[in-house]
Amino acid sequence: MQRYYSKVNPDVLLFTINHKENISHDRSDLSPDTEYLQVATKKLNKGTTFKPHKHRTFLREIDKTHEAWVFLQGRVLAKFYDLDDTLYEEIILGPGDCAVAYNAGHSFVVLEEDTILYEFKNGPYYGVEKDKEYLD
Repeated sequence: MQRYYSKVNPDVLLFTINHKENISHDRSDLSPDTEYLQVATKKLNKGTTFKPHKHRTFLREIDKTHEAWVFLQGRVLAKFYDLDDTLYEEIILGPGDCAVAYNAGHSFVVLEEDTILYEFKNGPYYGVEKDKEYLD
């Protein structure tokens, strides 16, 4: 797992990347506890069980959207942008890879037909007009 911090403000986490081959039997938290979207990885053995549970309701204040993508098939060129909207990094992501954007602008160029991904973000979602600011 690799965490990428802003060049403009080195205390600000922009995004994390985890490639499938880096997943181990030890839990690896891709997100620091302070971020709104919590993502972790762990390789599981057959027969592993988790105690049944649910999460308690309590008020959380969230003022921005975090996004994560898990790629199942195909490849993309992921582009991430720093706090000043300059291009920070380009990374090719493929099957089993995960990217989490906390404070980074982002875009994808799809490199293969039939690329499939899961996208996760905190909600609720109020639409493009309220949620997105385009960098171009």
